[in-house]
Amino acid sequence: MRIGVIGGGHGCYAAAADLAEKGHQVRLWRRDGAAFDGLRRVGALEVTDYRGTRRIALGDGPGQIELAATLADASADAPLLVIPLPSTTHAALAPELAPHLRDGQVVFLPPGTFGSYLFARALKDAGNPAEVAFAETGTLPYLARKHGDRVVISAYATRLPTGVFPSRLAGSALATLAQAYPSIEPIEDALSGALMNAGPVIHPPLILMNAGPLEHFERWDIHNEGTQPSIRRVTDALDAERIAIRTALGYAAPHFPLADHYASEGDEWMYGRGAHGKLTDSGDWRETVDLGTHRYMLEDTRLGLSFLVSTGRWAGVPTPVAQGLLSVASAVTGRDLYAEGRTLEALELAQLTREAMATLLARGV
Repeated sequence: MRIGVIGGGHGCYAAAADLAEKGHQVRLWRRDGAAFDGLRRVGALEVTDYRGTRRIALGDGPGQIELAATLADASADAPLLVIPLPSTTHAALAPELAPHLRDGQVVFLPPGTFGSYLFARALKDAGNPAEVAFAETGTLPYLARKHGDRVVISAYATRLPTGVFPSRLAGSALATLAQAYPSIEPIEDALSGALMNAGPVIHPPLILMNAGPLEHFERWDIHNEGTQPSIRRVTDALDAERIAIRTALGYAAPHFPLADHYASEGDEWMYGRGAHGKLTDSGDWRETVDLGTHRYMLEDTRLGLSFLVSTGRWAGVPTPVAQGLLSVASAVTGRDLYAEGRTLEALELAQLTREAMATLLARGV
């Protein structure tokens, strides 16, 4: 299958490598095309994972990676487009991509923060009548870090709970998506998918409760030394609010509680058994985190927590931990992160009744 991978970050390079190794014809596009110069010189992308290190050749055949010159080239004749980018990119990318989409395509946002709705609305605003499915899940399919022109993948997702907007297209969309990611698990709709997002549960407590070490040391691993019992208790309380919202809205278990990510027994989480240990053992997450600019603040906190708080308000579910963390983050950054966030108010959906929301999720914009 021809697959377009959009973006130049860690997850994008990991997706290009993984999907090419699965035998797909992959086109990779990034906005800064000059950043591909190193790849072009060596003629291959180097990938390292549990199987060792190998090189994936550049080219336009199955099992190869083609470097696309334009976004139109990346999306042309591709039944599936994978966008493993931070949700901070969605507002600019969605209207740019919309004119290039065609009937039957599937756009996959791992994860989405309800970006599926934003992309669908951009398609309509562009006057494009194509029937396109937008799918989103709770995490990237990879724990990965890019180092120049090579990518290291510490773990692959084994379970990807995935919802589709609009849900009436879920059957065909998930069948297409499963050809690339057999680990997807169908869930009710895109809002259910958005409420599986793990980043806003993991990262805000870690960066805010590790603010001192992050600002003091040149590099700090929030997942290793930074993950302590007191922080885990806050994370568990935050995740309980997410699950309470899902329950109030009638979404069924499994809710993929984050505690399963750290557990050695019980239900398997999205990255399977022992993923947290693989992450800390890799050393790739010992990094510099600028609290004003890092995606953990601008994506997971500003967009992710604001979405959780606003959805809780709409559903009538209190979210004091999420609201408290968002307030502290606003004080740290000197910005009103809720006002800047991806809220139902900002999406102009807060006025919908539950019945109207259900209709929107099923039928589309």
